[in-house]
Parts: sequence; C-alpha cells; structure tokens
Amino acid sequence: MKNIQKLKFAAFAAFITAGASVTAQTQITIATVQVGNTSNTADANNHGAVAYGYAIGTYEVTNTQYAGFLNAVAATDTYNLYNSNMNSHRWGGITRFGPSGSYTYAVKSGFELKPVNYVSFWDATRFTNWLSNGQGSGSTETGSYTLGSVANPVNASVERNAGAKWVVTSENEWYKAAYYDPRKTGGAGGYWLHATRSESLGDNKAFTAINVANHSDGDFANGGFSGPGSTDVGAYVNAASTYGTFDQGGNLMEWTESISGAKRGVRGGSWLLTELHLRSSFRSNLNASDEGSNIGFRIASLAASKKN
Repeated sequence: MKNIQKLKFAAFAAFITAGASVTAQTQITIATVQVGNTSNTADANNHGAVAYGYAIGTYEVTNTQYAGFLNAVAATDTYNLYNSNMNSHRWGGITRFGPSGSYTYAVKSGFELKPVNYVSFWDATRFTNWLSNGQGSGSTETGSYTLGSVANPVNASVERNAGAKWVVTSENEWYKAAYYDPRKTGGAGGYWLHATRSESLGDNKAFTAINVANHSDGDFANGGFSGPGSTDVGAYVNAASTYGTFDQGGNLMEWTESISGAKRGVRGGSWLLTELHLRSSFRSNLNASDEGSNIGFRIASLAASKKN
C-alpha cells in the first residue's frame, strides 16, 4: 500500500509539474479515490454517515489546477476568482499578467504542487461547475450549483443541484473520507481522531512517518518559525487516510458545503493551527466569501455515485 501510494504521488507530481504553464486549452485532471462502505453509521459527533459511494480528491486542489481554471474562464475575472494575494503574498502561488479582458495566469516556481489558497467558497463552487460543464469555456454559474451570476450569492440559498457531477464536499463526505475506517473495532467500523489513521500526531517535519501532518507543533514544517506555509500536496507520503486521501489534516483548511447562517463549514485545520484543530471533534465556520493564506478546498465526484 505504501509503495503504491508513493508511485501514485510520483506520477501525479510528474503530471502536474509538466502542466505548470497551463493554458485555456489544457484539460486538468483531478486524482480521486473511491469511498464506499455505504452502510457506515455516524460517529458520536453525528458526522460521517454517507449512504452512497462517491469519489473524493486524493489531494487538495493545487495552484496548477486552479491556474488552468483561471486561464480558461477569467480573462476578465468577472467573479473575482483571483485574489491579488496569490501573487503579492509570499504564501500565494499564482501570478496574473496583462490587462482586464486579456488576463493570463501562471504558477510561481516551486508552487506547482502546493494547494491553492486565498479562495472563497464561491471560487470553489465555480471551479466545480466548470469541471461539471466539461472545462474549456464551460459555465461557472450553473451545473452543480446555480449561482445566479452574483459574485457572492446569498449563502443559504445555494445548495448542490440534483444530478451534480463535481461538488465541494459535503461535511459528511469530507468527514467519512478523512476519519472513517471500516476495519476498526474488529471490522465493525469506526472513526480515527486524525485523518492519518491515528489518534495522535508526530513531528510535523517527519515527512515519511505514518501519523504526521502539516500543522504548528512549536514550529512550522517549512523553515522553522518563518516557514512558507503549506507543503506540496501528498508530501507526507505514508500518512494517508484509510481511503487514500492526503492532507485532510493540516496544510490548508478545506471548505465544505455545510451551512451555518451566513457561513460555510471548514474542516481539517492548517499549517498555521495546532493539533487540536486537526481533530475530528473540531469544526469551524467562515464567511463564504472569506479568502486567506490557510484556506483551500478539495472536491468530490458524484458522477459514478452508487447506493450499494
């Protein structure tokens, strides 16, 4: 299993690095893993029960993938899909060139495999709409979500549409992929505290350990107390969840669909936060329009979802 995951990551790294100079014509690929065990029950926090199969992103959406999206749909950037901090801040990974109407985007050197940050919940939904509509010139406003061509829609009015293909994960989809293990409790199934098949986390710089994640444990994984934020996706090569996802603990907080008033849920903690924030028992909400250095997203595919 470990060697397979290493090979998968190596292949993914080779693909995505080669695609760093993505253009509007380039089709991006999202690596996914299947999540089954459709009879699973929720845990004590009442999270994690999902009665259908689905595929979830193996990794967080990267700068390279998001730059491909921008080059396809954001020549004018009507919906503010690009945040200037992606270029001006040392933790951002995408540069924009040219005037409005002719914007182009490129990934900063060394940021190709890092997860995209400074993205809102609405950026994430538009990304999934675009994927669902075949990429290229596909619409960002309809498909998995109906957004009404409003940069920041009324939060609670937007839910996934029937027949959605690519989506921002629901909280239960995210939670199950991160923490559920059908082999726990003698095969009856159960949940881990951390998304690394573990109840505790080790040194954040031990990249080949089995119970590690990019979080703040007295320093940062990249460069002591002044590190550059996130690590490459999948950098903790032996710390996958049961289903084979990486970085659902640490790296960046990830948007989910869960609604709390004017806010949307985020899960998983980040490089900036402590171990407490990475636990299955910890959840928080942000304004759907929030964008920050430690906010990113992961998506799921329902195209082949099954009830058994």
